[in-house]
Amino acid sequence: MIRSNDPGLLTANIARWGTIPGMKKANNCELYAIAGRSLEKANKFMNEFGFEKAYGSYDELLEDAEVQAVYIPLPNDIHIKWVKEALKKKKHVLCEKPLALNAKEAEEMFACARENGVYLMEAYAYLHSPYIRSLKEDLKSGIIGEVDYIESAFITQGYKEDFRLHKELGGGAMYDLGCYCTTMFLSMTDSDPVFVKASAEYSDQDVDLVTAGIIRFENGLRASFNVGMILGQDSNFRFDRLYIHGSEGSIKSEVEYNAEGDVSYRIYTKDGMVVRSVSNPQNYSLEIEQLGNCILHDEKPLVSEEFSLKNAKLIDTVLSEIGYY
Repeated sequence: MIRSNDPGLLTANIARWGTIPGMKKANNCELYAIAGRSLEKANKFMNEFGFEKAYGSYDELLEDAEVQAVYIPLPNDIHIKWVKEALKKKKHVLCEKPLALNAKEAEEMFACARENGVYLMEAYAYLHSPYIRSLKEDLKSGIIGEVDYIESAFITQGYKEDFRLHKELGGGAMYDLGCYCTTMFLSMTDSDPVFVKASAEYSDQDVDLVTAGIIRFENGLRASFNVGMILGQDSNFRFDRLYIHGSEGSIKSEVEYNAEGDVSYRIYTKDGMVVRSVSNPQNYSLEIEQLGNCILHDEKPLVSEEFSLKNAKLIDTVLSEIGYY
């Protein structure tokens, strides 16, 4: 069994509603220790979720020899510090997306993982889902012919106060939401981006609230994305859309990224419309189990180093285009 833990911010919503419940459902993960910036907060999470130990600092947790793997949902700007600290302590690491603020940081992290003989995987839980597998199988089957255009949108709520509003913490819509769109594109094609054009609207805190762009790939595929943090304020409102056009048909989906339960998308061809239904388990449990299989059975990470670096370079290009740097 893998002794998994969460050395991240205890206020990280994704850990509370996503990753920790996923750990509890995973068949090769054991909730062992949790750390926070204060022992009081760590104890609250320990009691709520059933961890065996709580630590008032991340360093203390990383010194625990029983810890084999760690999950890091810290603000984007300090991923590199704590990922490398964990790797140097020979801990396998699952780090929340985006792994790094730029490709150079990501390269440093993966080099550190190789040097210490441990796994590092970027946390894109949705990529582990049967929904994504089904989409890729349909594209491979040729049911809509040769794919020439993909569109993805991910619009979510505005925030009164959140780390995503602060540039020094790695905030902004592209880092938080655009990375979903770019990984979706990259997962649907083996081709490399060769052209990127993007623009953005900035907030008073100098982060991109809305970013839109177009990408052309080496094989001729074109993709467009729209992301933003503008719907209401501190609400649960969001808008997700995926459209894939091919020479003989198209696929349309409004499935939310990381959706759980029964989901479906529509396939349109000259023969009519087909609804493809998929049962999605809790994506975070699939992600945790896959990392466990890497550690226990030497599987290759589904979200590989090559994939993460390609995505980081694409995000670098978009951020440069919109003048974020």
